[in-house]
Amino acid sequence: MSDWCLQHLGCPVTERTFTAGNLSAVYGLRLADDREVVLKIRDDGTRLESCTWVQRRMRQAGFPCPEPLTGPLPLGWQAASAETPLPGGEAPEPLDAPRLFAGLLSDFVTCAEGLGPQPLLRPAPAWVHWYHKEDGVWPVPDDRDVDLNAERCSATAWVDELGGAVRERLEEVRDAVCVIGHGDWDGRNVKFRDGRPLAVHDWDSVVYEPEVVIIGQAAAMFECGPTGAGASVERTEAFLEEYQIARGRALSDDELQLCWAAGLWVRAFNAKKFHLDNFDALERDEAEKRMRRAGI
Repeated sequence: MSDWCLQHLGCPVTERTFTAGNLSAVYGLRLADDREVVLKIRDDGTRLESCTWVQRRMRQAGFPCPEPLTGPLPLGWQAASAETPLPGGEAPEPLDAPRLFAGLLSDFVTCAEGLGPQPLLRPAPAWVHWYHKEDGVWPVPDDRDVDLNAERCSATAWVDELGGAVRERLEEVRDAVCVIGHGDWDGRNVKFRDGRPLAVHDWDSVVYEPEVVIIGQAAAMFECGPTGAGASVERTEAFLEEYQIARGRALSDDELQLCWAAGLWVRAFNAKKFHLDNFDALERDEAEKRMRRAGI
């Protein structure tokens, strides 16, 4: 890492200030000239350059996010990027959370409208990638080496059926117009301070998808934890209402159903995946409520 920073940032590393990350390894570093940077290391992929380009343009437009400094560039057999640190942040008050998360997502989509089409951002990460071409219901997960379609048991048979039904419902938007948004919109990546947006992180999760897909996955997951359970049905409804207010237009009944279907895809994917870790990320009664709202 120090050699990489010397080559691409002009200074070696003198101190590691923090270590974090999930799909990526994230390091806070202090350089010899006393600059602090955040280094993100992950598997290379065709999406990364487009993700960084969008992040840079959004930063230039005044959207709250770290400034990309350089990358993605090779570091060993992986790709590394450096950006400015934006530490801190806090969870908003529960009553304010749907409005704040939905309003900032609306700002994101609006701000990105002038960036033009970004087809290299497709396909989306696995949890949004309902339109995959795998031989089965589920795409290849991004955080483990397993074939979810080969993992069959009576306990998750209903989740497999659910995933198939959601994919069929979402066929309506397979060829729909896409917009730029964020595919992992929750409190781990979206930070506030004193009720105001502080920073959006994880720009590897930028997506180019139909707006109803972007809205739906965010509405279902904006209150997410390590179990992948996400927001309740009531909180999802509140998010959808606040997004329409912030965006300045009402969604049609069909668009709202598709939002619910997109959110249900993420929830079903998580339920299938996390069953391998011996916990349930989606109860059947909640799935049925979401199915009704999705028109399934």
